Amino acid sequence: MTILYSVIIPAYNEESLLPAVLSALKDAMEKIEYSGEIIVVDNNSNDKTASIAYEAGACVVFEPVNQISRARNAGAKAARGQYLVFLDADTIISPKLLKTALNNLSRGSCCGGGVRVKFDMSCEPPFVRLMVASWNQVSLRLKMAAGCFIYCLREAFEDVNGFSQKVYAGEEIWFSLYLQKWGKKRGKDFCIITDPPVITSDRKLKWFSPSQTLFMVFIIALFPFASNFRKLCPMWYQRPLDKHKPIKNKRRWFWL
Repeated sequence: MTILYSVIIPAYNEESLLPAVLSALKDAMEKIEYSGEIIVVDNNSNDKTASIAYEAGACVVFEPVNQISRARNAGAKAARGQYLVFLDADTIISPKLLKTALNNLSRGSCCGGGVRVKFDMSCEPPFVRLMVASWNQVSLRLKMAAGCFIYCLREAFEDVNGFSQKVYAGEEIWFSLYLQKWGKKRGKDFCIITDPPVITSDRKLKWFSPSQTLFMVFIIALFPFASNFRKLCPMWYQRPLDKHKPIKNKRRWFWL
């Protein structure tokens, strides 16, 4: 069977959320007519991430360097599809969203894109509602993809050399900009899907306080070079010792 698309999931210690993500993904893939594959990139996990992926029937790739962009690139290198979909290990995809992304790529006038984001919260606090709404507006107007769901043509991915491995956060922003430029030269658009949204975990909002979250976002936005250093991107790499409690220890969160 010819593989048309590959769904690539970078995963570091994701044993708690990965089963539900893979279950939803497999269900979505079974409900569309395109043939695809699942690639889970074990980004040097020390839990059951790899075994869970194997048991779910995914192709498992190991990336020893714990960096999101490296994990994405390692998965793309192993992929067989001409369409690439990058999905975070805490993000649920619907059949409609997957089909919409693949239809966009197959029509010939789209080089890639992203999607409107929604958190898996029953009731969003005002701070979260404002933050998500602001990002969705920026994403739509500036055509930037959120990292939890990005799709593109393999050709475009290879021509722009994938995700930048110089950065430890915000690699999806640079990738969006490079992909837009690539598409513009070839008459192809970078398409943000507005409906349906992708549903992603709110866990970071539980791990980090609103002030910590805003501070880190502003640091990366105002000083992009900060993303070149892993130690300056704690929100993307630090996790609480107890996943049910926020990070308060200053040694775990040195900014505040």
